[in-house]
Order: sequence, then structure tokens, then C-alpha cells
Amino acid sequence: MLHLKSVSPERWLCQVDVSLPEILLDHAHCEQKAAATAMDLMFDYVQSDDLCDCMSEIVREELEHFALVRSLLKRRGIRFQGLKPGTYGRRLKELVRRQEPLRAVDRLLIAALIEARSCERFVLLRDHLQDPELQAFYGSLFESEARHHATYVRLARLFADAGSVDRRLHELAEQEAVIIAEGCPLPRVHS
Repeated sequence: MLHLKSVSPERWLCQVDVSLPEILLDHAHCEQKAAATAMDLMFDYVQSDDLCDCMSEIVREELEHFALVRSLLKRRGIRFQGLKPGTYGRRLKELVRRQEPLRAVDRLLIAALIEARSCERFVLLRDHLQDPELQAFYGSLFESEARHHATYVRLARLFADAGSVDRRLHELAEQEAVIIAEGCPLPRVHS
């Protein structure tokens, strides 16, 4: 279960249709940020063997996905370059509580929700795009996003009891749904 409280609006698929190269470029940046997030968590919570082991695996997978997306960009003649980030990640990070261990719970759950939304979006891309290469590409990625989502939720339970984590996940998922509904004018994977 992905714990999302909304589905992506049609508006997003319109952005995909109009700005596919920019969406693909943003996807590369998303994979890079996902690897960096996992690295940050591994450094910040080094005392947890379970978390460090899981983050090591996620870092490797996200960097592999980053390389795959960059290879896709090269084949399509899209130069990898800097890109102004959308508002989604920043707005979610603003919801993180400051005191530990609540901070750890929130960081892990927000990572889980980002992975869940990516999973949902990759399925939409697989089903919406008429390009066989992109259909196969996005069809190959969504399962790892779902697995990462489940891992982050499980790891949050290292820092608080299951009931507290589930309640907070529900709260954050409600806020994530609001952010998705409001959208972002920039065509991004999470706009």
C-alpha cells in the first residue's frame, strides 16, 4: 500500500505531454536527490545498523536509476544540466518536526511519500506515453519505488511506536495530497 491520499490530477499529464524532455531531465535530478537523501539519513542516524544497511542499498539503487535516466537523456539528445527545482520537496520538508526522534520519523515518512508518489507517477507514465522505450523504462522502475516506500515506513518505526508512525503518516499524506492538488507551474515529476 502506498499510503497516498490522492491520485495525480490530469493537469500533470498535460505537463508531461507539453514538456516531456523537461520531465525526463527532472527525473534524473529526482534520482540524484533520492540518493542524497538516503546518504543524509545514513550519516545522521549512524547508530542504527538496520537503517544504515537499508540506506546503503537504496543509495546504490537510486544511483543506478540516475545512471539509467542519464543514459536515456543522452540517447534522446537531451543534455543533463541544472534545473530549477519544483516546490514539492521543499514544501514537504517544511513539515518536518525539529525535535528528535520526531524529526527522524518525519524525514523517513516524507521520503516514503515521495517514493510513493514517484511510483504512482511512473505507472502513469508507463500507461500514458506512446513511446515503447519509455513505457518499458517506467514499467521497470515503479516496483523499486514501492519497495523504497515500504522500507522508509518500516524504518520510521525504529524511532516511534507503530501507532504514532501510522498517525503521522496519515497526517503527512493528507498534506502531501494538498501539495499535489495545488501543483507547481514548472513541469516536474512531482509538480
